[in-house]
Order: sequence, then structure tokens, then C-alpha cells
Amino acid sequence: MAASYISVPRDLTKVKNKAIFGMTKRQLICFSIAAVIGVPTFFLMRNIAQINVAVMVMMVVMMPLFFFAMYEKNGRPLEVILSHFIQQVFIRPKKRPYKTDNYYAALERQADAERKVEEIVRISMEEKN
Repeated sequence: MAASYISVPRDLTKVKNKAIFGMTKRQLICFSIAAVIGVPTFFLMRNIAQINVAVMVMMVVMMPLFFFAMYEKNGRPLEVILSHFIQQVFIRPKKRPYKTDNYYAALERQADAERKVEEIVRISMEEKN
């Protein structure tokens, strides 16, 4: 009688719930969308070009959705990685200078503002007299 072993991962946060056919809901959704887009593309291209060209076009159309379904790095899916990349390269400024707000400088600005207010009050009091 042979013993059978089941491997149990140490980090349970990496365990994903499988829905159907051993795939997660995310994978099922992405593969379904890929099929809905890819299969009609194949049949439309088959009438225009040869079969092997139609298959290649179908694969090119479906591959991005396969990547969205399967690719994951450091627990983050592809769209999160792409959004971080787009923010870093296109949205955020290239140079982010280090700016400090020194406590002494803040006190000086406060004292300067108070002096200006006192001067405005003094001038308005002199005009009344």
C-alpha cells in the first residue's frame, strides 16, 4: 500500500479559490472574453485570408487577455502593474525635488504674518484718529 501525500503551502495567502476546471474566476472571465473576441475574428479572417493567417490574427487578438488572466508578479495582477508603470512614466513628474518644511522657517513665516497684521491694524487705527 503506497502512501499518498498532499502538499500544503506554508503561505495560505497565495492559495486561490478555483471556480471551474481548476481556474479562478478572473481566469474564466478573461478566457471567456478572449473566446468571444477571438472566435468571430477567426471566422471573419478565414473568409478574407488563408487559415494559418486567420489563426495567427486570432492568437494576436486573444493574447493580451491571456496575459491579463495568467500573469501575476509579487501577488499583483497585470493591470495593477501596468497602472503603476503608466503613473510612473507618464503621469507623475520626472523630477521630484526634496522639500522640507523646517520648523524654524514655519515660525519665522508665522511671526512675519503677525507683524504684517499688526501693521495693518496700526495703520487703520491711525487713519481713524
